[in-house]
Formats: sequence, C-alpha cells, structure tokens
Amino acid sequence: MAAVSGSFAGFVALPIPKGSPAARACSGFSRVGVIGRKMGSSRRRGGGCRLSFVRCEVSAASDAPALDASSASALEQLKASAVDRYTKERSSIVVIGLSVHTTPVEMREKLAIPEAEWPRAIEELCNLNHIEEAAVLSTCNRMEIYVVALSQHRGVKEVMEWMSKMSGIPVSELCQYRFMLYNCEATHHLFEVSAGLDSLVLGEGQILAQVKQVVKVGQGVNGFGRNISGLFKHAITVGKRVRTETNIASGAVSVSSAAVELALMKIPESAHATTRMLVIGAGKMGKLVIKHLVAKGCTKMVVVNRSEEKVAAIREEMNGVDIIYVPLSEMMRCVAEADVVFTSTSSDSPLFLKEHVSNLPPVSTKVGGLRLFVDISVPRNVGSCVNEVSTTRVYNVDDLKEVVEANKEDRLRKAREALAIIDEESKQFEAWRDSLETVPTIKKLRAYAERIRVAELDKCLSKMGDEIPKKTRRAVDDLSRGIVNKLLHGPMQHLRCDGSDGRTLSETLENMHALNRMFGLEMDIALLEEKIRAKVEQIQK
Repeated sequence: MAAVSGSFAGFVALPIPKGSPAARACSGFSRVGVIGRKMGSSRRRGGGCRLSFVRCEVSAASDAPALDASSASALEQLKASAVDRYTKERSSIVVIGLSVHTTPVEMREKLAIPEAEWPRAIEELCNLNHIEEAAVLSTCNRMEIYVVALSQHRGVKEVMEWMSKMSGIPVSELCQYRFMLYNCEATHHLFEVSAGLDSLVLGEGQILAQVKQVVKVGQGVNGFGRNISGLFKHAITVGKRVRTETNIASGAVSVSSAAVELALMKIPESAHATTRMLVIGAGKMGKLVIKHLVAKGCTKMVVVNRSEEKVAAIREEMNGVDIIYVPLSEMMRCVAEADVVFTSTSSDSPLFLKEHVSNLPPVSTKVGGLRLFVDISVPRNVGSCVNEVSTTRVYNVDDLKEVVEANKEDRLRKAREALAIIDEESKQFEAWRDSLETVPTIKKLRAYAERIRVAELDKCLSKMGDEIPKKTRRAVDDLSRGIVNKLLHGPMQHLRCDGSDGRTLSETLENMHALNRMFGLEMDIALLEEKIRAKVEQIQK
C-alpha cells in the first residue's frame, strides 16, 4: 500500500492503543477532533452510536508513513483502508420487503424464494460485508428480507443489490415498490404480519404457520443468529396471543377461502350446486381450497395432482365428499370439462398459456358462459395472456382484494385490539434486545480482570523463584482466581437482566455505562477488531 495521501475521513473509538493496527492506520493524521460523545439512549430510529468517537482527517503530507502491503495482514489492510467500516455502534434490525399492498404479482413472482432455498439465501446475505444475520419470509403475498446490519446505509445497499441480482430486476425499479423499516418499526411490522394484520385477509392463520416455518428452516443455519431468531420466535408468541385474546380470526378467511368466495361471486347463485370444480395441486393451499369448497356446499370435485397419496388423505378426511383423483398427465382433459379451475402448485413456470386454452370447449351459459381460472400460486400457474381468450377469465391473488373489502369497520375494530397487544409485545422485545447490550461489557470486564490477575500472578511467581512446587503454583493460581471471581460477583449481578422489567433494565444499563467509565472499557477497540476479523475470515473462505 502506498503512503497515505489525499484526504480521508473515518471514525475510530478513543483512545487508540499505541502500536495497534488502528494506531498505525491513523498515524500521520494532521488533526484529531472529538465530534461525538455519549448520545444518550441506544435506541433511536434508524439506529445510532452510543459511544465516543473521534474523526480523523488525513492531509497530504510528505512525511506520512507507508504501509508495507507484503507484511500487512488482510485485517490491517482492511482497517487502514476503512477505519470507520465497522464501529462500536449497535447493529440495526432492518426489513426490506415487497408485499401485495405495494407490489404487483408480476414483480413478486420474480423475487419469490422457495422454502428449500431459504438457507442458501441466508448464507449469501450473511456473506455480504455489512450483514451479520438474516432471514427470508417469502409467501404468495410478500417477499421480505430481515437482516441485522452493521451499517444501515451500506447494509441496505448490499441487500438491494443482492435482490436485484437474484431477481434480474434493476435496483432502481425495486426501489419504486420496496418498503424499508428499521429496529422498532421492523419489529412492529413482523409482529403485525404474524398476527395477520398485514395480510390480504385480516387474521388469516396461514401466515403464522409460515413465520413458524422460518424459524424451523433457520435452525442450525449459519446467519440465523440470536437477534433474528429471537425476533421471529417472539413474533410467533405475538401471533398466538393476538388470536387467543381477540376474535380477529372470527369469520376471517384465508387466501384459499377468499379464492373460493371470489369464484362463487362470479357464478350465478342458481348454478353453485352444479358448477364443475377442478383443483390442480393438493398441497397446503389446494387442501384449503377443497375444504372451503366443501364448506360452501360443494360435494363433488376433481383434483389433479402428481400422486394420489395426498388426495387420498384429503378424501378420507372429507367424509361424504366425492373427490375424484386424476394424474397430472390428464390435466388438460379435466380442464376441458371444468367450469372453474383453481391452481395452487409450486411450478416455476406457467401451466397454462393462451395456446393451451384457446381451443377448449365453451362452458354452459348457466354458469356465466366463462371458464374461470383462479390462480393463487406465486409464481403464477396461469399466464395473464389467457385473459385474451374471450371464453375465459383469469384471477390471481391480487384480485382477491375484491372479496376482502367487505366488513371493513369490523376488521378495523379487531385490528385495534390486536395493535394494543403488539405495542406491548414490541416493548418487551426491545427491552430484551437492550439487555443484550450488557453482554460485551460482561466479557470485557472479565477480560480486564483476567489480564490484571495473570500479570500480577506472573510477578508473584517470578519473585518466588524457579523451583516452586507445582502444587504451590496451582494453589496461588486458584487463590488469585477466587479473589477475582468474588470481586466480580457483585458487578456481574448488576449487569444481568432478562429485559422483562423496564425499571430493572434501566438500572442495568446505567450500571453498564458506569462500569464502562470506571474501567475504561469503552476505550477498548477489541470489539471493533473482532467484528472486522470475522468479516475478513468470512470473505476469504
């Protein structure tokens, strides 16, 4: 690396130990000015730094020392090139998402990530320079990325670029539809999602199962870390509590139920009993469609699926309903005989395009004269071009809004009850996350005490000579450990808090700040070095 020249601005924690990599990186700085002291609460919108920082500016100086690239480690080079890359600021929880409320299905389907790909996505996201933890929530109505970012601005930029590369959609276009929330707002949003408040159909239960699946899939995945895991587990608790303590799910329907409602709205009521129903796909969504058709009085239907096993299980569960299984190879024959076709498969490409349906026989005028395709899959199973055929109509998940607009006032009242619970639970989660701030102080205080113990022990043993019996050495070592542990017991007790009590948490954080000041723990750049080292090792793998 050539001699440092030009102008460079960065942030680094005070003071910088002499001889440290950071000190070498900042040598030759012409001016050091304090620009920030303690900034009060560690919880601020968009995150913030609670610690003391200095700004270092480098002027072009002929006497600026050169760094030898051949001898400098990757870690030292990274620090020298970007001292402010990672600071001791608290990491931020960020959600970047696109949902049915803001984004058309044409774009959502390009961003959809199958459940089997979630672990790979988490790994790729955590390989980004400024992302520590990640999770993916991808459903037919939303695609949301949750991350813990070392730097909000850089982390968001990296995630957006990753989403663009993964979907083939330019970042500029994604920005037109995305939403971004930070920390408390991100927490509140996920709790609303889990409770069914953000669903197309208020209170629907399937989203809670999908949130649970995020946790199940994330277990053991490197990158589904303490903060994100804790967030999603708490979201599950919130979802369960809202449904237990409010009647938000009373009368609420799922996407599958709304699909059935929509189809019946488009068919004359007199023809409901005789309409020929076809369901393609017998997975979770397909099974729900069948259940809702039965609830509406349908006693006979055809189900197309790859295998008969799932269909047989559904038939056994729906006692008294005539469910006819047909293999996938005979799908088009069944479509030709059906009045309404529900599709809910995991196919990545459309099952039906214009050329597939243009020559199908017309349906009876008794059912409206139009063959209805109700597609609740994302990616879509039915291409929009099918609408160009005069005898067909295609409806997808975005069209379900027509069904769920009913009883808006009742839904809003239920939502207000749920929001009161979510506000309470959000405060509890933030308190738990605040309590995690004491963990680095506990580690640093123990390390500080251990350094002193070891140094004093070495001095003592050196004075006692070289021929000290092993038993004596062990006794002196045990004595020093016992003294340190007893002295640390009180401070450690005052640093531990589960976050459930606001008063205790406030006292704990005050104790943390006091210990940091008394022992100079905030001045230690070990945490900064640890974060950078971890990312360097990750990048080099």
